[in-house]
Amino acid sequence: MFGARGTGKTSLLKQRYSSGKNWHIDLLDHDLARKYLLEPNTLFYEWQAMVKKPEWIILDEVQKIPSLLDLVHRMIEDHKQKFILSGSSARKLKRGVSNLLAGRAFVYHLYPLTSKELAEVFSLDHALNWGTLPKLQDFIDPLNKREFLKAYANTYLWEEILVEQIIRKLEPFQRFLPVAAQMAGRIINYSKIALEAGTSVPTIQSYFQILEDTLLGFMLPQFHESIRKRQKAAPKFYFIDSGIQRAILDELSIAVRPKTYQFGCAFEQFVINELVREISYGRRDYRLSYLQTGAGLEIDLVVERPGMKRALIEIKSNAMITEKDLSALLTLGKDVPNSERYCFSLDPTPKKLKGFSVYPGIRDWRRFSD
Repeated sequence: MFGARGTGKTSLLKQRYSSGKNWHIDLLDHDLARKYLLEPNTLFYEWQAMVKKPEWIILDEVQKIPSLLDLVHRMIEDHKQKFILSGSSARKLKRGVSNLLAGRAFVYHLYPLTSKELAEVFSLDHALNWGTLPKLQDFIDPLNKREFLKAYANTYLWEEILVEQIIRKLEPFQRFLPVAAQMAGRIINYSKIALEAGTSVPTIQSYFQILEDTLLGFMLPQFHESIRKRQKAAPKFYFIDSGIQRAILDELSIAVRPKTYQFGCAFEQFVINELVREISYGRRDYRLSYLQTGAGLEIDLVVERPGMKRALIEIKSNAMITEKDLSALLTLGKDVPNSERYCFSLDPTPKKLKGFSVYPGIRDWRRFSD
């Protein structure tokens, strides 16, 4: 189970697997981590000495000691022991070791809370301004929320970047982060970002890969019928949570207000993140991308659904949607074969405009992902 720091992996696993039948090993405990790092087989010897074997062995933050996966593989094969592995970074596990578990592990992702999980306490205003990391629900005072998110951003830099020695020099990466946060939701211009961060294009590309590997964000590719052309086109990048993005930008003291450009950008990011989470939790094999023409017309989201028509989605933060707001859908929609068109908005009235649906609220967006 992968998820960025603070998404609640440890809390969820302790809640679901709290009985004495399970063995929980927290590799953020430096003493434990050092013991297994020096001699990974120690875990096997400890297990072997147990009179009653655990139903599940839970290795929390397994990326700290990738060599343990050799042992996990052997214990699955030879002793049928069941494991739950959690991690906040896929970077070390991509270096060949994790292939040992191919076909023996199911992969799940955990994200910040969805509107469905928050239920009656959900607030769009809160989600756009502070995000939906679980720990935020413990705070009422905005000052505490701000301090938590600022500490989160600093902890990420220290624990995930410096301690893990992912990069050699921290300064260019520190300059890169706010630029990446400022450009989130826009088509990536690697050359421009490299110029502002004072480094090279390949370095900037590697920095974006770090953000993906540490599960803080994801790329949204450009739609094209040709897979090869799609891979060559410039993607967009989205952070997994608006609170994290705003903390990196140092904008937590500035409210996101309706009818502003910032509100529209934050709303788009929220809707896309909401869909990504619901699609992942529903185990849907959907593929997401965006569509833009050379003339600058753009459709925010193209959802390819096996066995169903493609969904073309325009995201608008307006409280009232008219045909004028949906010119891209009207113009480009007819040129995308086997597709149907939607608008996700804050218009409270569901309506049909020239053959496509305007969804007025979050429950309707979730129904779409179902």
